[in-house]
Amino acid sequence: MKCFVGLDVSSTKLDVCIMLSDTTTPFTASLSNDLTGASEIKKHILELNETYSFERIVIGMEATSLYSFHPAMFFHEDSQLKALNVEVMVEQPNKIKKYRETFEESKNDTIDAFYIADYFRAERFSPAFLKEEKYLALQHLTRTRLQLIEQLTRTKQHFIENIYYKCNTLSTEIKNESLTTSLWSSTIISLMTEDYTLDELATVPLNDLADFIQKLGRGRFKAPDKLAKAIQAAIRGSYRLPKLQQDSVNVILGLLAREIRNLEQMIKDIDKAIEDMVEVIPEYQCLTSIPGVGKVYAAGIIAEIGQIERFKDHPQVAKYAGLNWKQNQSGNANSQNTDLVKRGNRYLRYYLVEAANSVRRHDSEYQAFYKKKYQEVPKHQHKRAIVLTARKFVRLVDALLRNRQLYTPPRRLMEDK
Repeated sequence: MKCFVGLDVSSTKLDVCIMLSDTTTPFTASLSNDLTGASEIKKHILELNETYSFERIVIGMEATSLYSFHPAMFFHEDSQLKALNVEVMVEQPNKIKKYRETFEESKNDTIDAFYIADYFRAERFSPAFLKEEKYLALQHLTRTRLQLIEQLTRTKQHFIENIYYKCNTLSTEIKNESLTTSLWSSTIISLMTEDYTLDELATVPLNDLADFIQKLGRGRFKAPDKLAKAIQAAIRGSYRLPKLQQDSVNVILGLLAREIRNLEQMIKDIDKAIEDMVEVIPEYQCLTSIPGVGKVYAAGIIAEIGQIERFKDHPQVAKYAGLNWKQNQSGNANSQNTDLVKRGNRYLRYYLVEAANSVRRHDSEYQAFYKKKYQEVPKHQHKRAIVLTARKFVRLVDALLRNRQLYTPPRRLMEDK
């Protein structure tokens, strides 16, 4: 006899259905999502096991972000359940949803728990064990880092919008001078948010403005005179705002500039925390041995994958990350125009793509592969090429982690050098 425990998890409730392999349900209940509720479920599992001596016990639930974290870890780490070799499974919600919809029944939490248990009873899932604590701890940091990066991107976009209100030709003039300076560089932020009016900047002698810019940039600009010329040209060519609207834009720019600086400092701090924590995970050295992969990218990949043994092979890792494509086949014909499946782990996909983008700048094999894929299509060249490069990169990541080995360049590349 086998036992399948289905849990429908919400922020406050654990709806549970314990189903046996003969589809009988000796226990169903709606309990609180806390230590008391989880302990009650554990008690019933142990009592039923005394009666039936189960050959297999599976506790399954949908992945519901932070809500499923505590119950999954509770059942996974419990010593009494470990002694019974209890398997704790966290499945993608869309898979269970499709399974339940085939029965065309009403939806409520009790029914959901029943079909979650039945889904695992049908054993259509791929067995996988939960990640170890060190990976979960690292995951908190790497996921928060991505959230900060996304927040910084949104803030910079908002800053650029308000720069346009204040000096609408600034971006164009910087491009005309072929400058690589971004509109959210610390120097531009200072000029646009400090106590300088546009008219004051426009009347400063060009050499003095260039010297001032170089001082703000701490000597980093190769052509401060060009930047000074672009700024003054932009000021002369831009519209002037009415006084009240100009004051409001200045307030917004000042607030956004402060947020940009704070977020950039937070990202530096979390990068340092990631680098400190990753030292206790020896596998990261496998990935940092790849040219272009630093500790932060390596940490992001490892935190999401966890133990590589959770996956059968590299296609399963790619599918988990959403780096796989739908198959469109009819008869003997296979369509080559298929969409990327993005139902996977967006955090893993982000770190794989960012790492692959860095690797292709340092490794000639990946550079050639990227260039080839870039030239194959007339539209969205970079987006397509870098995703395909990331899929190729998954094979390398899987091999290095699975074999616990460092990266060595292909023999032919070594001989070329």
